[in-house]
This record gives sequence, structure tokens and C-alpha cells, in this order.
Amino acid sequence: MDTTTTPLTDEAIRANLTEFLATRTRQEITHDLDLFATGLVSSLFAMELLTHIEAAFRVSVPAEELKLDSFRTVDTMAALVLRIAGD
Repeated sequence: MDTTTTPLTDEAIRANLTEFLATRTRQEITHDLDLFATGLVSSLFAMELLTHIEAAFRVSVPAEELKLDSFRTVDTMAALVLRIAGD
């Protein structure tokens, strides 16, 4: 997904993350799927996911947001991006 021209909306963020995760895991991803509980995201993949979020949405995730609950689902990650972008 080309984020250079994509508006930073909840829908666009969720679409980008869903596509990225589905491509990388080769699994169907829903917006409320707990990625850690299902085993789809390991600690190493979580770092790749963080890198993707920061690059795709041009945000810097602060240290206090580096917790599992911020990355547990597509919905929580979209909320994280919108929270950071709004600061």
C-alpha cells in the first residue's frame, strides 16, 4: 500500500496493517484478531511490525507505547497510530 498518498484515517491504517499482516503470515487477518494469542506474531516479528508502522505512517512510537496491548490487534495498532499522529 502506498502510504505517501494515503490519508491517515482509521480505515486506511487498518487496511494497510491487514494487508501487511496477511501477506507476511499468509493467514486471514481480522481487525480484532489477537495476533499474540494466536501465535501469528512472535517477538522478532513484532519488531518488524513496529518498523513497518513507523515507516508506513511516518510516526515514531514512543517507549511508553511499546507494550503488547498496543500491538495486539489491527484495531489497537490503528488507534496507536492515530493517537501518535494526533500529538
